[in-house]
Amino acid sequence: MKTGYLYITIAVVMFSSFEVVLKFIAGELNSVQLTFARFVIGFLFLLPLALHTLRKRKKRLDTKTLAYFALLGFTGISLSMTILHLAVEYTSSSVTAVLFSCNPVFVTFLAFFLLHEPIRKRHVAALIFEIIGTLAIINPFHSNLNMLGVSLALLSTLLFSLYGVMGKRKCAEYGGVVVTCFSFLFGSLIVLLFIVLSHIPVVAANIPILAGYTMENLPYVLYVSAGVAGIGFCSYFLAMEYQPASVVSLVYFFKPALSPILAWWLHREDIPGNMLLGILLIVVGSLCSIIPGILEAKRPTVSH
Repeated sequence: MKTGYLYITIAVVMFSSFEVVLKFIAGELNSVQLTFARFVIGFLFLLPLALHTLRKRKKRLDTKTLAYFALLGFTGISLSMTILHLAVEYTSSSVTAVLFSCNPVFVTFLAFFLLHEPIRKRHVAALIFEIIGTLAIINPFHSNLNMLGVSLALLSTLLFSLYGVMGKRKCAEYGGVVVTCFSFLFGSLIVLLFIVLSHIPVVAANIPILAGYTMENLPYVLYVSAGVAGIGFCSYFLAMEYQPASVVSLVYFFKPALSPILAWWLHREDIPGNMLLGILLIVVGSLCSIIPGILEAKRPTVSH
């Protein structure tokens, strides 16, 4: 129990700072190019630990498992993360971070249908607060937000939720590090394929691989790669070895409280009243879900 929450805490810190750090280099690097760099570096960072885990568990990766990891990489890396990078370019980092925090809404229902995890009353209460909080932030009747950026952030969230739920299926067998590492590998290869195809005259998008990197933006690239992608994603899947997917996804309930504060501190982004209200509602939702779970875990088991 404690180990699971430790991994969740690490993931919270890494994920909450992602969009805020990404904003420092928004527009300097192509979103597809940055996705490739992040997850190649993340893969290399995790590979030694993943190989050690495979040896320790005496497991081998067969063709079927590798194909499953490729599907994970396509869903959660190639699509979700590329779309998220685009979202940051169209709207503020704090709004993107908060909207990405809708993750538990999708995860709870996906986990119910795909993993047969139960939906408890506290989960429903948390989701209601989450949805109302998100609507408060978007403020659809008086919104000055870029709706393309909002739509991209929500689409990225749905895809990442699917990635997390699908990844949990293999965590118990191979371990969170292995699932993370090899989904990064295949996700990076698929993104590289996108880049190569972009140089075909018919496509003519010409996405670069190395152009645009400088000594000034390299520290930020390394942070979102080895830090957020490597340590953050690894902690996310390691937590799934100890907690249900619906509980681990609560990482994203804490992002709305921390990300706007970081965005205000580092970028001087405003935190309007509707966003403060949304953050409060989302945090209340997290408490509705987490506190009862902790209390249940502490109750002594009655033997008959």
